[in-house]
Amino acid sequence: MKTPIKSDNSDNVVDFFSGKSFSELHDQRFIRLSAELDGLEMLYSNESNPDKLFSLKVLCWGLRANGEVVGLVPWLNDIVACTDVFDPLNGQWEGYYDVGIDEVFFDAPMHKIIELETAAEYYELECENDDDIVQELPDTIGTHAVLANPANNQLTLIEVVSWRLLHDGSIFGMLTDAEKVISTPVLPGDKCLYPAQLDDEFRYFFQHQIANKIKAQDPEALAAISMLVEETP
Repeated sequence: MKTPIKSDNSDNVVDFFSGKSFSELHDQRFIRLSAELDGLEMLYSNESNPDKLFSLKVLCWGLRANGEVVGLVPWLNDIVACTDVFDPLNGQWEGYYDVGIDEVFFDAPMHKIIELETAAEYYELECENDDDIVQELPDTIGTHAVLANPANNQLTLIEVVSWRLLHDGSIFGMLTDAEKVISTPVLPGDKCLYPAQLDDEFRYFFQHQIANKIKAQDPEALAAISMLVEETP
């Protein structure tokens, strides 16, 4: 729930949780996405391993309304801009990484900036509602959602089919409702898809390496996910 301080001037309307003005949040919303298809990664560090760097595959690149282009990754219970990852315990952003040429960089690649700006101009949409769909990209990095059923203490892993961008800048990981599947394969935009983040049982997103360990009943992975789920309100 958002609790703004009301004012006639949008620059003085402040979101209670972020501390940012309404106009600033509006300018930071995402208006266009572009899939990452060359294997670029996000580097991050955490408090538990101060001498190590870890990596996650970048899912896509996002163009904000203010013109900024950033990489996006599924992170804990949402999809976030790489540059916004700042949690000393779980991880904080250290840069982008090109595995092919072993290079670290800190700004979005120019070819992605050009692609996004050109596409945003070409596909400029006139939306009437905040929940109008602007784009839907297939998931290309094997993201899974973890659902927890408190009634039977059971965890369920579901593959994320796609990522849906709405007019208000929200991005949702789309899961398959098995009872509504009419034909296969299930593709982006299918009517059987629903947003993971709006499911009461949703807890976290994981990329395929961790998801595969959980599926294989890896003791360390199961212990870690159980701890995370127990800590979730």
